Amino acid sequence: MASDPKSVAVSDDVNAIVEEGKESKLAPVPSIQDKEKVGAVVITPDGGSPTEEELHTLRRVPDKIPWNIYTIAFIELCERFSYYGTTAVFTNFIQQKRPEGSSTGASYDIEHGQAGALGRGQRTAFALTTFNSFWQYTMPLFGAYVADSFLGRYRTIGFALLVDILGHIILIISGLPPVIKNPNGALGAFIIGLVLMGVGTGGFKPNVNPLIVEQLDLERMVVKTLKSGERVIVDPATTASRVYHYFYFFINIGALCGQLSMVYCEHYVGFWLSYTLPTVLLCLCPLVLLWGRRRYKRVPPQGSVLGRAFRLFFLANKGRWSINPVKTYRQLHDGTFWESVKPSRFDPATRPKWMDFNDAWVDEVRRGFNACGVFLWYPLFWLCYNQINNNLVSQAATMKVGGVPNDVLTNLNPFALIILIPILDVFIYPALRRIRINPTPLRRIAVGYFVAASAMIWACVIQYYIYKKSECGKYANGKFPDGTERECADVDISMWAQTGSYVLIAFSEIMASITSLEYAHSKAPANMRSMVQAVALFMNAISSAIGFALVSLADDPLLVWNYAVVAILAAIGGTMFWLQFRHLDKQEDELNMLPKGEVGSAVAVAKFEEDEKSEAKV
Repeated sequence: MASDPKSVAVSDDVNAIVEEGKESKLAPVPSIQDKEKVGAVVITPDGGSPTEEELHTLRRVPDKIPWNIYTIAFIELCERFSYYGTTAVFTNFIQQKRPEGSSTGASYDIEHGQAGALGRGQRTAFALTTFNSFWQYTMPLFGAYVADSFLGRYRTIGFALLVDILGHIILIISGLPPVIKNPNGALGAFIIGLVLMGVGTGGFKPNVNPLIVEQLDLERMVVKTLKSGERVIVDPATTASRVYHYFYFFINIGALCGQLSMVYCEHYVGFWLSYTLPTVLLCLCPLVLLWGRRRYKRVPPQGSVLGRAFRLFFLANKGRWSINPVKTYRQLHDGTFWESVKPSRFDPATRPKWMDFNDAWVDEVRRGFNACGVFLWYPLFWLCYNQINNNLVSQAATMKVGGVPNDVLTNLNPFALIILIPILDVFIYPALRRIRINPTPLRRIAVGYFVAASAMIWACVIQYYIYKKSECGKYANGKFPDGTERECADVDISMWAQTGSYVLIAFSEIMASITSLEYAHSKAPANMRSMVQAVALFMNAISSAIGFALVSLADDPLLVWNYAVVAILAAIGGTMFWLQFRHLDKQEDELNMLPKGEVGSAVAVAKFEEDEKSEAKV
C-alpha cells in the first residue's frame, strides 16, 4: 500500500484536489489554460473539475461501483441476519411465560398462545431490550477508537466478529430446554450473551460502514461526457449515497430473512433454534473477510488522531469563554474559531509539538465536528424507531393475529425498505436530478424526522382504539393496578392495522438513517471516519437512555401517551434540527470538496504496510 501522497491544489471557480503519485483511473485534472472557452463560457474537458456554473447546471450521476463492495455488503447481510434474527424474539423470550407443557418455550398454536420463556412482563422486556439497544450503540465508540488508532478497520472487524460469535453461542445456551426451566439462570446467561454481542457489534458497525465506501476509486467531482453527448458531473457524494442505499438494502434483506424465519422457529420449535441459525450464518462472515484480506483497500491507522482533534478543539476554545453568555456566544461564532488554530498561524518555534498536521486537516476536523453536531438531534428520531422493537410488538399481542406470530409484523419494516430503496434510487432520485433538483443530505434528514413522527401518530391512534374496544378497557394486557391478572380476549382489530407505522418508519429510515451513514463518511477526516460513524451510532444509545425515562409510559394504561410523547419529541427534533443546520445545507458542495489533510508521521503507515506483508506471507 502506497504511503500518503502529497496533495496539490488546482483552482478555478471551485477548489479541486488531486493526489500525486496515487493510482487512479481518472485523467489528470486540467489547469485553467487547458479548459476550452466558448465565448465567455469555460468548458471543462472530461476528467476535469467542474466550474461554479457547471456545478449548478450539469446533472450529477454516480460512478461505477466496484464488485468487491458487494462482498462487504454480504458480510453485513449475514451479521444483520444474526442480530435481527435473535433480537426479533427477545421481547417474547423475556416478557411471556413458558407455555404449559412446553419445554422449549414454543407455543405450537400461534392463534391461541404466545411463545415465551422467562415470564418477566412488558416493563422488564422493554427495559432489557432498551438496554441492549443502548449497549449495542455505545460500544462503537470503543471499536472506532481501536480501529482509527491501532488496528485499522479490517482487523478490528475480524476480532469483533469472533467476540460476536461467542456472544451468540451463550444466547443459544440461555434458550436450551434444560436452561429455561430455571428462569433466573437463563436470564443470567441471556444478559452475558447480550453484553458480548454488544462488544462485537461495537467493533463491527462503525468500521464496516466506512470500509465499504473506501473501496470506491473516485474522490472528487469530475466532468464526463456520456455516449448520448450529455455532459454530467460524476459526483463522489452521489456515488456514496447509492452505495449506502444498497448497503442498507443488503442490511434489510438480512434483517427480513432473520426476523421472519426466527419468529416461526420460536413459535414452532423453540428459542434455542431461533438463536442457533443466526449464529451459523454469522460464522460465514470471518470466512468472507479472510477471502478479501488482499482484495480490499485498507486505510492504515494513524495513532492517536482523535487526541489531536480534541486538543485542537480545546485550543480553539481557549480565551473565548466569559461569564457573559452573550459575549461567549459571539466569540465562539465570530468565524475565527478554527482559523485561529491552523498551524500556519503559529511561529514554527512556538508551535505545539502535537500539531503535526497541515491547515487542510484542520478544515477536515472542523467539518467532522459540524457533522457530529448534526447528529446530536438524532436521539429524538431513534425514539420513534425503537418502538418497533418492543412496544409495537406488545401492542400486536393484544390484537387479532390471524394465525400469524405477533412479532412477525416487524418484518414489514425491512420489507418496505427493500421495496422503497430501489424505487428511490432507480426512479425518484434520477428524475429529480434530471430537473436539476439535488435533495441534499440535511433536507432528507429533516424530512425523516417528520415522517417518523407521523408513524408514531399512527400507533397512537391504534392504541386509542385498542383501549376503546378491549373488554379490559385501558388494561388490555390483562394486568390491573391492584396486582390481579386476567385473560383478556384479543381486541377485534387486525394487527395488520399497524402496517402504516412500519411503512412510515421505513421511509423515515431512508431519509434519516441511511443519510446519516452517507453524511458521516463524507464529512469526517479520512483518518477519523470510524469515530464519526461511531458518534452517529451513539445517538441511538442516547435515545435508548432517554427511552429508559419513558419506561413508566410503556405499559397500560399510558401507552397512548407513550406514542404521543415520542411523536411530539420527533417533530420538535426535526424543527430544531433544520433551524440550527440549514446554513450547512448551503455549504454542502464546498464542504465535500475540501482538500485532503495530512497528519502524523509515516511511522504508523510503514508499520501497517509491514504487517500487511507478513499477513500476505501467512
